[in-house]
Amino acid sequence: MTHFAPAVRATLLAAILAVGLGTGSATAASCGNTSAGFDAWLSDFKQDAMRAGISKRAVSTALDGVSYDRKVISLDRNQHSMNLSLEQFMARRAPASYVAKGKRVMQQNASLLNRIEKQYGVQKEVLVAIWGMETGFGANSGNMPVFRSLATLSYDCRRSDFFKEELMAALQIVDRGDMSPSQMRGAWAGELGQTQFMAKNYVRYAVDGDGDGKRDLIRSKADVLASTANFLRSKGWRPGAGYREGQPNFSVFYEWNRAGVYQKALALFASQLAS
Repeated sequence: MTHFAPAVRATLLAAILAVGLGTGSATAASCGNTSAGFDAWLSDFKQDAMRAGISKRAVSTALDGVSYDRKVISLDRNQHSMNLSLEQFMARRAPASYVAKGKRVMQQNASLLNRIEKQYGVQKEVLVAIWGMETGFGANSGNMPVFRSLATLSYDCRRSDFFKEELMAALQIVDRGDMSPSQMRGAWAGELGQTQFMAKNYVRYAVDGDGDGKRDLIRSKADVLASTANFLRSKGWRPGAGYREGQPNFSVFYEWNRAGVYQKALALFASQLAS
């Protein structure tokens, strides 16, 4: 296997992601709705990943021994939380206890949050609201193996092309040294870290907020909050502008989560934290 320099690997990977594996590959193009063809599919995908410039070491450590996960498929077929009313959604994802805790979190992390707000222009209460709604301020980031989840969803026919790109991006996280595969545990759909980044967004928007040379959205609070701010700013956040419905920054919440009830709940939760 030819070994590429990191910059070359990144360029090649970007090209693969741009065209999409579903159309750019002669192999690993099939999918399945049972586990029957998973092992053969995974073997082909490994070859695609190395052709994209991912190192053999990263591919092997991340994907060797990965198996099909029926639990992930079941969870994918039973998503209902975004059908709740705003009141029901708030009760589940941003209850009154979270408002009180969020205000304490803002006080405890005032220096860090003020620095990030000054750098990116994203209000501190918005970052804390996302942190709270996604993982209870980091308390529940998920414990499912990300590569098993993403490989299962990549093979599954429902959203195969989308998750192939996510799986390739997850390999890049390993290849560039941010985290090891064993550290990459998250939610059932492969979301990573304390504000639940998908792998492609991790690659594109994660930043080193604590200066240790890595982008660790699982263990580094500074990396988590700075990366979340960087994502929002990159999507068009206007420093100092409002974020309630009808105000300039409300539309940016769509880039974070496409569900209207989530966007409204986030704006409401943040405003409660700021009051």
